[in-house]
Amino acid sequence: MKDEIANQRKSCKLRFMELQLIQLYSWVCLVYDKHPGLKYQRLSNNWQPNFTDQELITVYLFGQLQGHFKQNRIHQYMWQHFRDWFPELPGYQSFNYRLNNLAESLQVIVYELFEQINGSGKYHFEEDCLIDSMPIMLAVRGRSYGAKVARREAAQSYCSTKEIWYHGVKLHLVARRQNRSLPKPEIMKITAAAEHDLRVLQELEGKIVGNLFADKAYKDQETERRFTEQGVIICTPDKKKKKQEVYELGHSGLWSRFVSAIRQPIESLFNWINEKTEIQNGSKIRSSNGLLVHCYGKLAVALFSLCFNY
Repeated sequence: MKDEIANQRKSCKLRFMELQLIQLYSWVCLVYDKHPGLKYQRLSNNWQPNFTDQELITVYLFGQLQGHFKQNRIHQYMWQHFRDWFPELPGYQSFNYRLNNLAESLQVIVYELFEQINGSGKYHFEEDCLIDSMPIMLAVRGRSYGAKVARREAAQSYCSTKEIWYHGVKLHLVARRQNRSLPKPEIMKITAAAEHDLRVLQELEGKIVGNLFADKAYKDQETERRFTEQGVIICTPDKKKKKQEVYELGHSGLWSRFVSAIRQPIESLFNWINEKTEIQNGSKIRSSNGLLVHCYGKLAVALFSLCFNY
């Protein structure tokens, strides 16, 4: 009896995975049909490969949805368990080479998922917005000083949360706060790690609606004034000066705790994305294209999970 129940569960799980794979492939094909520019002409004898780019992206995203976060593990998993579904699946070297040329396609997929999550794009003024950034690390501590990977996109910076120096990029997110649920991502930007969070916020002037809750890094009187003129109130914790034990007159630790409590969901969102994709770990990245594929591929997996409740 126990064996029969276990077999039924295994069969149900396999069926769910197959349906998930079909849904993912169909959705990727819809994006390619919507954006014909992604079907670029290859200047080679293999200009129309049997294993299409749509299949390649599907394999890459599906492998991560099953908990395999590195290209070699994804390829190995799909080769062993879904070879019948993808009979033209190439060897690992060809798979990895072609994947690194599809950063633009993954970026389009991410922005399509953003549109789908936000529906019609209409905002509700009574809802609050949250903003924060998360490091994506290519090298940490001593290795960060001499790191040369993706020097055009990445830079060295200090992560105060983890208290380490790292070489990499930052993922900036503006998300709409939701009751008893993870925030809904609305605006995304990837910058070099050395880019200050405040500068990114200033670039978003005119694109945010509602109250905006942020940490101390975004506190700036001139920026707050410009946003207030547009009807956006920026709420940040009060700062204490170095070695100052109590807040200055007009400032409050209670206000700081309130802002931190409102901001907490976006930290939960970042933790969820990292647990779902291991996006922060970029130690195996060796090129600029690899970095872009890593960032947009991981985000595509997380957003697809949000869209379709996986």
